Amino acid sequence: MNLERTYRLLKVIGLLQAGRGYNVEGLAQACDVSRRTIFRDLEVLRRAGLTLQYDEVQQRYRMPGPAYLPPMKFTTDEALAVMVLCHEMGSGSGLPFLEPARSAAVKLESALPDYLRQQVRNVSGAMEIRPVPNNPLEGKLDVFQKILAAIGTGCCLRIHYESLAERKLLVTRLSPYRLLFSRRSWYVIGRSSIHRAARTFNLSRIRQHEMLEQSYQIPRGFSLNRYLRNAWHMIPEPGPDREICVRFSAMVADNVAEIRWHKTQQLSRNEDGSLDFRAKVSGIREISWWILGYGDQAEVLAPPELRRLVAQRAEATLGKYRK
Repeated sequence: MNLERTYRLLKVIGLLQAGRGYNVEGLAQACDVSRRTIFRDLEVLRRAGLTLQYDEVQQRYRMPGPAYLPPMKFTTDEALAVMVLCHEMGSGSGLPFLEPARSAAVKLESALPDYLRQQVRNVSGAMEIRPVPNNPLEGKLDVFQKILAAIGTGCCLRIHYESLAERKLLVTRLSPYRLLFSRRSWYVIGRSSIHRAARTFNLSRIRQHEMLEQSYQIPRGFSLNRYLRNAWHMIPEPGPDREICVRFSAMVADNVAEIRWHKTQQLSRNEDGSLDFRAKVSGIREISWWILGYGDQAEVLAPPELRRLVAQRAEATLGKYRK
């Protein structure tokens, strides 16, 4: 099953669980496919064991309650991987809003044979995942769930957003395309009515939100890779991509070399043990903070604009300590 069909099936499930129900024509329009494709999708859901109710009077399909999947057989490795990830990512120190993953791990564990359950407990107890510190997004669960519902049903949201870049509270109609957890927080990427283009919004700064009746469709050609381009992290800057080169001293060269920092990076060692780090990035502001984190063990060789930016920020930092 390809990714496009998987996403469409998840959208159909979300629509059918929304409450009012949908006829085949409505599902076809919401998913931008033919009636025949929807009939095939409904049959796939039936074969998967999901309950579909059909109202003869209104001629609408509904799906009562949460969608429970049929039992599956797991190998030891599969059960171990799922349980460890669910336990760790669903913990309070894991990813915000993934607490249900922990209950899923408990259900999976209870369904295992005794010998396999004990084996998995022994091994999983010896493993621990410590993600980087993240924004707990306290009080934002409703925002997260509303965005998921909006994506599932294809309905717009009106959000009140505290923009740090524009230094004001924005009110915009959002057509959400994707939810993305990156490093420390959840973000929603979607079309903003006041910007008339796709934008990135941090869930922690959404102050108010409401679901609208207005519907939308995610553009067929949209993808996170195309949207983010070659941004160092999440903020692609206008203009062409820049070729950057940073030389790291021998002291930190191994530390830098052992991590895949960027999809375009290229590394080359020098005779003195130093490392030249090259990449093609969509903007230089984000990467400047990463470079500054290495202090005097990193030197920007190119481009000149990045070298000046890092120097200015380093001088400003030094100025604070000279007071």
